[in-house]
Amino acid sequence: MPTYTVHAPPARTGDASGAPELFQFVRDGFHFWAFVLTPLWLLRHRLWLALLIYVVGYGASGVAMALLRVPPNVQLIAGTLVAVLIGVESSSIWRWTLTRRGWTTVGFVVGEDAEMAERRFYGEWCTRGADMRSKPNSAETIYSTPVRRGSPSPSDVIGLFPEPGGRG
Repeated sequence: MPTYTVHAPPARTGDASGAPELFQFVRDGFHFWAFVLTPLWLLRHRLWLALLIYVVGYGASGVAMALLRVPPNVQLIAGTLVAVLIGVESSSIWRWTLTRRGWTTVGFVVGEDAEMAERRFYGEWCTRGADMRSKPNSAETIYSTPVRRGSPSPSDVIGLFPEPGGRG
């Protein structure tokens, strides 16, 4: 199932609610349309700096390959590899842009599609109550206590054997 990161907009003055209706859900994984139509996908999501970097980088590499007289099949392979890279890393580019704009990561949610992820997230958001709604930008990390501290003892089993020194 796909995983989504949830991002809250920057806090406005006098707004304590965190504007949950403005939250962005960014799906992890490969984005097909970012692979096929990279410039249009970047424009659709308003990733201006990423679009500028893409156009300048792609143009510079195209000019460099033309000056070096790289064969057309190698140029095609290079273009395809760039497109695959953009398709794989598109969600990271999107999250980077949101972070650069001051958005904060509120949480992670798993859902079959974006609608299911929103339902799960907002369901949990409502059950947690006002404390979570009043501070959406303060993500508290909860750490569990480790089971044991220190290095393993010689009698500990590491691997697939049922007991130390046994054959399995």
